[in-house]
Amino acid sequence: MQPGSANTGPDPRRWKALAVTLVVGFMILLDVTIVAVALPSMQHGLGASPAQVQWVVSGYALTFALSLVLAGRLGDAMGRRRIFLVALAAFVLCSVAAGAAPTIGLLVAARLAQGIAAGFLAPQNSALIQQMFQGAERGRAFGLFGATVGVSSAVGPITGGLILALAGAEQGWRWIFFVNVPIGVAAFTLAARLLPRGRGARRGTLDLAGVVLLGAGVFLLMFPLVQADAGGVRELWSMFPAGALLLAAFVLWERRVAARGHDPLLAPGLITQTRGYAPGAALATVYFIGFSGVWLVFALYFQIGRGFSPLMSGLCVTPFAIGSAGAAIVAGRLVERLGRLLTVLGLVGVVVGLSAAALLLGFASPGVAVWAAIPALLVGGVGSGFVISPNITMTLKEVPVRMAGAAGGALQTGQRLGGAVGTAALPGVYYLVLTSSGDTSEAVTVALGAAVGGVLVALAIAVAEWRRDGRPGPCPPEIAHGHTHAGQG
Repeated sequence: MQPGSANTGPDPRRWKALAVTLVVGFMILLDVTIVAVALPSMQHGLGASPAQVQWVVSGYALTFALSLVLAGRLGDAMGRRRIFLVALAAFVLCSVAAGAAPTIGLLVAARLAQGIAAGFLAPQNSALIQQMFQGAERGRAFGLFGATVGVSSAVGPITGGLILALAGAEQGWRWIFFVNVPIGVAAFTLAARLLPRGRGARRGTLDLAGVVLLGAGVFLLMFPLVQADAGGVRELWSMFPAGALLLAAFVLWERRVAARGHDPLLAPGLITQTRGYAPGAALATVYFIGFSGVWLVFALYFQIGRGFSPLMSGLCVTPFAIGSAGAAIVAGRLVERLGRLLTVLGLVGVVVGLSAAALLLGFASPGVAVWAAIPALLVGGVGSGFVISPNITMTLKEVPVRMAGAAGGALQTGQRLGGAVGTAALPGVYYLVLTSSGDTSEAVTVALGAAVGGVLVALAIAVAEWRRDGRPGPCPPEIAHGHTHAGQG
């Protein structure tokens, strides 16, 4: 059955099914940032180095990002419900393994596997929205999805701090993973009942060469950043140009596959022929570098630099979370009227908020800095709420209906790649400055300044796209071979 088709009409259970997928989406995205406040506890409890515990976060984000495009293709081919259920079961099992891990090596291995499972879940969310909803309802559903993306990242540190406060700092970090189990089991039971069944699209040949080129390229770019505290940037700098060359080769290969009439891993026409999609994907990628990385920087500064408890560390960034959650709800109502102007205003708010926080935390006296930073973080949070959800809506606005699922998956890939870079790079910057100067205030200022630099690049993209909004453009094309069945499930 294809919900929403002319023959069957809308699936009467579509909103309940959406609620289940959003809960799962919230859980897997929460796991990107919820671990941040527990890193010092993990490091102490498992006798790990800073570089090792960075892999608990960065490794998850990396394998998450690497899985998305392949997972989207397999979901189109094999059925999204099937992939969703298998990946959700794997995510729950990996959560158990991570919580029970006796060594840092086993914990990192469990997190890498958990990231793969999360990467297989995420693109099914946007594809199922395309499958279950049409017209104005699809816009509302994508708005809820965008709000989930933004809010889940913002509330991670608070949730982690609460869990550690309730379960104890010594072993409480394990419950950050165990809490996924009852939620995942309940979601699996409901998803098996509510998600629409589908046969999947026609099965094409999997682009294995594309998978290898994309995965190897991203890994080569990421590994030196993850190892920054151990001198990775200095000693492994040659990986950066090698990774860039492999990504360039990936682009050329995908064009060749599409030109031959085969199924590319990522259709080049989606980027080159769909108005607004490439700038929106680029904006999301750059923005998530700063957005995802600041949570680790705040956790390192407040817990190690200022000696705060995990809960207090999470509460210190509560203003950002509150502002982001409230603004995301309002943004869903404003995006149709303001369009790209909304993301421009939001990014200005993020720049102002993070810049002010960086200066206050860096130069004000410790007793005053945290309180003085509250308004700045609130402004940054409101700005962030005006960025993520509207950007998803505007980026997918001109995408052909049959490409909505594939386009959403590719957009998430950019977000996760940016997040993977940010969660590795910004803590790396913090540690590099701290190692050279020994000053935590200077370290947090420089690291947050690096985040602001990424947001400024996103702002430049948003302004350029806003100025083009009023100009006539080409009608959305029917994208090239290999993705015309993206709306099937």
